[in-house]
Amino acid sequence: MTYIWKRYLQASLILRVTIALVLGVLVGIAGGDWVAVWLAPLGDLLLRLLTFLIVPIVLFTLMVGVNQSREGSAGRVGGKVFLYYLASSALAIMVGLAVATLFSPGSGMTLSDSARFSVPENPGVVEALLNIVPSNIVVAFSELNMLGIIFTALVFGIALLKMRQSEQQHALGEQLYQVIEGLNAVTLKVMSGVLHFVPIGVFAIVAETVSQQGMETLFSLGDMVVVLYIALGTQLLIYCGVMRLFGIKLRTFFREARTPMATAFATQSSSGTLPITINAAQRLGIPKSIYGFSLPLGATLNMDGAAIRIAISAVFAANVIGAPLDFMSMVQIVLIGTLVTVGTAGVPGAGIIMIATVFAQVGLPIETVALLTAIDALVGMGATALNVTGDLVGSSVIARSEGNTLSESPDEESSHAVEHG
Repeated sequence: MTYIWKRYLQASLILRVTIALVLGVLVGIAGGDWVAVWLAPLGDLLLRLLTFLIVPIVLFTLMVGVNQSREGSAGRVGGKVFLYYLASSALAIMVGLAVATLFSPGSGMTLSDSARFSVPENPGVVEALLNIVPSNIVVAFSELNMLGIIFTALVFGIALLKMRQSEQQHALGEQLYQVIEGLNAVTLKVMSGVLHFVPIGVFAIVAETVSQQGMETLFSLGDMVVVLYIALGTQLLIYCGVMRLFGIKLRTFFREARTPMATAFATQSSSGTLPITINAAQRLGIPKSIYGFSLPLGATLNMDGAAIRIAISAVFAANVIGAPLDFMSMVQIVLIGTLVTVGTAGVPGAGIIMIATVFAQVGLPIETVALLTAIDALVGMGATALNVTGDLVGSSVIARSEGNTLSESPDEESSHAVEHG
């Protein structure tokens, strides 16, 4: 048993996750009700462990990152991050609309009279912006209000930077920075241990999802699923073109990005995958001053996969009721969809809420959302994987635009920490 465990630890993380994905699919197809009963707790444990790390990772990584930034660069990098994420989400919706219009998913289907879906309350753009500033830090942390956590880390990080730059409080600021840096190192050490459980949790989650969804659901709405993955693949090709434009080696990027992509695919949680995404950014050689801000923000703001899902779902709903979207309706979906993806929690099930919100705003039948819930897990997996990929692409591109050179090979120290931490 000891020998097997040593071999498990020596294998690369991506190999373990890949094997876990394949075994999970096979067990899910062959298994029955026992799969959910026996394996679900292992999947829940992985999500809990990853969620457990979100607050300390975002808080300490961002505070350290701010204090490592060159003077005057933080505002410039922040502006680039916001602009990139906004443009990327809008582009993703346009890609989704174009692919869905070409293949017309939902044509010929009819809406059942029994289909019902309640519209969630939409807080509105103003309320979403106000939520960036938490009225209570403890509540923001306990509710995993990502924008609130990021705001808190930025404010205290900038204050700490000002203390270190002042003559009167320089010594105290340096002492506090050493404490924060130490806490960040401890958090990353805990993360390296949690990474060893990732393949086990991925296996359990995939097996449970496949056993519950079954093949019948896939066949009944197969055209919708296929079109969505074609659109996701198209967006991925666009990412490749952008990275090549900035001189980023695709082989190097995907060698490190495939583990967070596979984990996001299984867990359907952009926020939950954040610790693993940060680990990939470290191995890519992206400066902490960039990924410490861009990745936590991207887990909330940059939802390219979700944006594509919104666009294809809208075309699907319009085709089901026999009223294809006109140009102005598509423009409206691009604008509203881009805003809706901002601030939506990167957790399983959030995609359905976004779709229902957009449908309510543009006048599409909410009842069609009930049809889409049947394939929520199947499409949510691919959409979340693209969400996480888009965050890493954005961080890499911004790093290159700042004149940073990304790693050509895995960082030996980081690799050792992941495999043997």
